[in-house]
Amino acid sequence: MAAREAGGVVLGKSAEKLFSLSGLFAVYKPKGPTSASVLNLLKEKLLAEAGVQTNGNKRKQVLKIGHGGTLDSAAAGVLVVGIGKGTKMLKTMLSGSKKYTAIGVLGKATDTLDATGKVTEEKPYDQITKGDLENVLPKFTGDIMQVPPLYSALKKGGERLSTLMKRGEAVEAKPARPVRVYSLSLQQFQPPLFTLDVECGGGFYVRSLVSDIGKELSTCATMQELTRTKHGPFTLEQHALYEDKWTIDEIARSLEHCMSLLPGEPSHKKLKTEHPGETAVSCEDK
Repeated sequence: MAAREAGGVVLGKSAEKLFSLSGLFAVYKPKGPTSASVLNLLKEKLLAEAGVQTNGNKRKQVLKIGHGGTLDSAAAGVLVVGIGKGTKMLKTMLSGSKKYTAIGVLGKATDTLDATGKVTEEKPYDQITKGDLENVLPKFTGDIMQVPPLYSALKKGGERLSTLMKRGEAVEAKPARPVRVYSLSLQQFQPPLFTLDVECGGGFYVRSLVSDIGKELSTCATMQELTRTKHGPFTLEQHALYEDKWTIDEIARSLEHCMSLLPGEPSHKKLKTEHPGETAVSCEDK
């Protein structure tokens, strides 16, 4: 039987299996690299295991893969990946709820709203009690308006705001936009640190939430750590594959399990017509 070809490359058995993979699964994104870097590393490992030898940018054309929901480089947790026809499912299937655990720091503000930025303000926080913090949380629950951070993946003239800011270019704040917070709770309070669990919809910035909570308490706050614990039906504990599991066989097993958590085949067929030619989607959620 003749071996199948992809991008002009003759495929062996491992490659045949790789290019037959289709659907959604989740990987663990560690703190440090960008979401795009994690995706590229995953792609490189899979192509290397499959023995696919191509030159230059042809690798990117050979394997159809994308992620749905950017995590900041400083954040960790669930990154949902679409492979094959699964890339067309990313936006619609996963623009829904996400869960995060965030650690905030009272009394300090930064230009990026997280620990990677420069400190822009410091204010007293000793007067704030656990009750004070719990009492402001309902104001940030439900359908609310939120101003996105200046340092973000949102774009102006085709370039990310964060890229423009790093070049020193003047960037105007984006207008407040509607976002949804399904649940918000205080898990720990050890001043100046506080830990929140938040479940939110698409387009929500946890960094902005932490900053806004600080302002509501008449001080300031910035986010120290962020972990995405759930995205759609996929959880950090049960579904996210760590790098040592980024193999063709492990992903095949994960796809079988993860796809069973999603709506049935009719929804998938509908999605294919709604997003023709879509190969990679990322929503700004951090």
